[in-house]
Amino acid sequence: MDSTIGSQLQTCKPSNGMLGNPAQNGATILDSNAPPSVVVADATLGRHLARRLVEIGVKDVFSVPGDFNLTLLDHHIAEPGLKNIGCCNELNAGYAADGYARSRGVGACVVTFTVGGLSIINAIAGAYSENLPVICIVGGPNTNDYGTNRILHHTIGLSDFSQELRCFQTVTCYQAVVNNLEDAHEQIDRAISTSLKESKPVYISISCNLPAIPHPTFTREPIPFSLSPRSSNKMGLEAAVEAAATFLNKAVKPVIIGGPKLRVAKACEAFVELADACGYPIGVMPSAKGLVPEHHSRFIGTYWGAVSTSFCAEIVESADAYLFVGPIFNDYSSVGYSLLVKKEKAIVVQPDRVVIANGPAFGCVLMKDFLQALAKKVNRNPTAFENYQRIFIPDGVPNKSEPKEPLRVNIMFQHVQKMLSSSTAVIAETGDSWFNCQKLKLPEGCGYEFQMQYGSIGWSVGATLGYAQSVPDKRVISCIGDGSFQVTAQDVSTMLRCEQKSIIFLINNGGYTIEVEIHDGPYNVIKNWDYTGLVEAIPMVKETAGQKRFAMKKS
Repeated sequence: MDSTIGSQLQTCKPSNGMLGNPAQNGATILDSNAPPSVVVADATLGRHLARRLVEIGVKDVFSVPGDFNLTLLDHHIAEPGLKNIGCCNELNAGYAADGYARSRGVGACVVTFTVGGLSIINAIAGAYSENLPVICIVGGPNTNDYGTNRILHHTIGLSDFSQELRCFQTVTCYQAVVNNLEDAHEQIDRAISTSLKESKPVYISISCNLPAIPHPTFTREPIPFSLSPRSSNKMGLEAAVEAAATFLNKAVKPVIIGGPKLRVAKACEAFVELADACGYPIGVMPSAKGLVPEHHSRFIGTYWGAVSTSFCAEIVESADAYLFVGPIFNDYSSVGYSLLVKKEKAIVVQPDRVVIANGPAFGCVLMKDFLQALAKKVNRNPTAFENYQRIFIPDGVPNKSEPKEPLRVNIMFQHVQKMLSSSTAVIAETGDSWFNCQKLKLPEGCGYEFQMQYGSIGWSVGATLGYAQSVPDKRVISCIGDGSFQVTAQDVSTMLRCEQKSIIFLINNGGYTIEVEIHDGPYNVIKNWDYTGLVEAIPMVKETAGQKRFAMKKS
């Protein structure tokens, strides 16, 4: 991540600035953008929510307007530290908030009731699967409509307004329905703090008639937002470290492999600290690419079973002890559960739990604390890495393309590799791009993101928009297949509108290549577009009549 939100929300990637300051009592106060004293005219729910978003590090909110959220959007636009990014559809707004959260540590989106909420819910489910704190805000029904048995538009025709809430309950860690002003302050703060603590999305529904109403709750400058730090059980931590060190120090050729939960545990720096101390070869699970430094002197590649990078699987699977840090062993990452690793040789470290071989298990032990303490106890053992050096053969260079020869994928990615630096980031779309981008060698500081757990095609277009908006100093390079691109292509126009400098490599395979490899059929063929013509159809033109009208109204 490129920015951190206080000491409790420190991130896995190099930061470009601290957004929080430690409080004297050990809590984290997120007050770098603390708003000025509130005047009565601004003492509204809408402005309070906008200020809270700024306070936790959100500078851009991704939205689609609808009649239930228009007043709320007015208050977001009026907040000096917050920019509204209008998206072409709700799904992309959610994907953009997902991409934004990956780099800034938290993201936010605003949609309208039911038609907007149920449209964005797929993106929120993806953020949930990837442990991303996304604040999903929905403009809800007027408070005067509750309990009236009325049927509202944008619903399925029932007087029960809870359908959207019930849907979101399965893909968010907290839900707040704000339909009165008395406890709105508490509901909003609890939702935001829960999202940050759990590193999961939350749902906030705000009745459409409330954002602009002044209320005494909001007349004072808000109390600085704070999060109490989590800590390990001291005795449990000591026992876990002692047991792990004993296990690893007996091994002849141990290895260490980083997994995707390094992000949610905020433990990437602690992982490197342990790697430096132990001398083991360092591998990374495919879903954690970008979280483990590939420029490290003992990095051996991606461990992905039969499709691992060259010689990585041989070293991992021949080890007599492996330390998996933050793994997710699903059918994707385990290549259909075919990994040749044995439980009795493994230590598995999760964000708040450590399991050693077939037992024992230690709960209430935070990953960061465990890795830092283990680094002081483990013996240095470079044996497995020395074995890797003996068998390693550098990758070959693809044959050059002949004039007028069709462009090959390996040639294209050779050029992509040369573009990577500390000022770039890679977004890999679900499918064929997963495998090709896994082969890229990331230089220090180069970002990398993809959605392996949920694997929703089309995710990368919105994620590129959100990620690029959060890190304007980086150039985002996205690799997207034509099938995925056609799902969410509209928001390329939003990238142009925001004057982003991203590069999209659109890999035109004439359909869903990854599905062809699994099971071919006529349903995997799609209509070929004139993709360059599509982009030319959305040029940077002069402002529209609507934009002129709004500018005149503001002045």
